[in-house]
Amino acid sequence: MSETAFIITIDTEGDDLWSKPREITTRNAEYLPRFQSFCERFRFKPVYLTNYEMAMSDVFVEFARDVVARGAGEVGMHLHAWNSPPLVPLTSDDFHYQPYLIEYPDPVMKEKIRIVTRLLEDRINQKMISHRSGRLAFDSRYATMLFDEGYRVDCSVSPGVDWSGTPGDPSGNGGSDYTAFPDHPYFFSPSDISAPTIGGMLEVPMTICSSRLYRSAPWVYRVPLLRQAANRLVSPALRWLAPAESTLTAMLRAARGARAEGAAHLEFTLHSSELMPGGSPTFRNATDIDLLYEHLEILFEELSTWCRGMTLKEFHAWFRESPGQAASSSPTYTLSDRAANQEMART
Repeated sequence: MSETAFIITIDTEGDDLWSKPREITTRNAEYLPRFQSFCERFRFKPVYLTNYEMAMSDVFVEFARDVVARGAGEVGMHLHAWNSPPLVPLTSDDFHYQPYLIEYPDPVMKEKIRIVTRLLEDRINQKMISHRSGRLAFDSRYATMLFDEGYRVDCSVSPGVDWSGTPGDPSGNGGSDYTAFPDHPYFFSPSDISAPTIGGMLEVPMTICSSRLYRSAPWVYRVPLLRQAANRLVSPALRWLAPAESTLTAMLRAARGARAEGAAHLEFTLHSSELMPGGSPTFRNATDIDLLYEHLEILFEELSTWCRGMTLKEFHAWFRESPGQAASSSPTYTLSDRAANQEMART
């Protein structure tokens, strides 16, 4: 049976940043060992995309060093511009507006990227090559700066989603619009982050599947009453492989749909604070967390029968070895197919 790469990405950040705290705590680091052990039962390897405050947490750093040393996961970089040094005010209240990194001047962007990268590499003792942008805002300037710092894989793209209506700096243009971006992994030049090319950085988009109705008549979901009816009677416009965005049923449908289309990968997304009671608006208490794990048990159990757990770094290494087959999106070209081809070449 062919295996699809399954990549677990964890935005590893402070507690309940949705509430816009002025003093950011990192208690959720204490809840990560349970999740790590849970993933290891299925032979999956989480990628902890880590921001500044978590890199400063001794509890997290001790945990992360052990994970990396055992080859049981990866640490990558995640950057929230409003609280990562250097703290250069951009708005009248950056902790309230939480501006995007791409809204800052180039010199400030570069320095923020440099500082958090060096901090993580020094604290974790691992070269940073994987990245996800804070609030999913990404552009060519950002990509160029990452590439210059040695990053080789990004997972900021949420295909089919337009964040331009979600403000950062109130005088800015909002977030990134990913509606026309590919939904499969692709190499790109930093000069155009949406266009597949040969070489450059690798984009590994989140797994977000759109409904048939959304693909044929997206306007239905822009009318509130019609959207409510479509969500209830047909399907939500987008099904994320993310428990904060989708029900268990929707996640299973997203995974099965991607498999049916021959996807090279599945990318699961969660925030570290969503693993702690009260760490997010979605999972408010211990009962919510227990239910989350019950749902993940069902999801991961199914995926373990046809997926292979990989980190972003491992996926990049595999994808780079066969860019022609993968980038051409021969949809049925999977990990087992590549292994079989290599075996044929040896005989």
